[in-house]
Amino acid sequence: MVSFKHVELYGGAITTDLPESYGDVSQIRQVPDHQEVYLDTNGYSGIISEILQYVDKPTDLEALQYHFADLVDGTGDSTNVLGQGNATMEKVPGKPVFTLSFIQTPPAPEHPGRKQPEFVAIHLLLLRLKEKGTDILITINAPHYKGEYEKPVEGETVTGLMRDGEEIRERILATFEVQNWGLFDA
Repeated sequence: MVSFKHVELYGGAITTDLPESYGDVSQIRQVPDHQEVYLDTNGYSGIISEILQYVDKPTDLEALQYHFADLVDGTGDSTNVLGQGNATMEKVPGKPVFTLSFIQTPPAPEHPGRKQPEFVAIHLLLLRLKEKGTDILITINAPHYKGEYEKPVEGETVTGLMRDGEEIRERILATFEVQNWGLFDA
């Protein structure tokens, strides 16, 4: 069970709940203005929110696929899509929201002594704001390092970290709210 705190993103223009154990990366290193990055202070998981230019595609699902391809193409990782679909952000009613969950498995490391995850479970959330020319892409990443995570219980395929990622995704969908729409005015 994940404990949450209410946080302000982009100077308070957006608010949402994130895990209590996650810290704002901008407190320790530079983060681009269009991003908010939070990392688990007790592990390797993280959340990235990005304000991006609206991708004009014939359908919203094609826009989701565009953003997905932008993340995974050229990584050299193998990718296994677990599911995708429509969602709702309770506090941003009437706006299209899409989710895509997948596993990325990196190839064998070129440098065997270098720490590398066995796989990363990722949840994408895409909020489309066509009238503002904006896509908001949120990624929830849960890297799984050998010996540092609990394997799924017998008969299941989901690890504890993967369940936490699902809980975080659902909490963001329930609490994400735009406080200042002027954020998207050029």
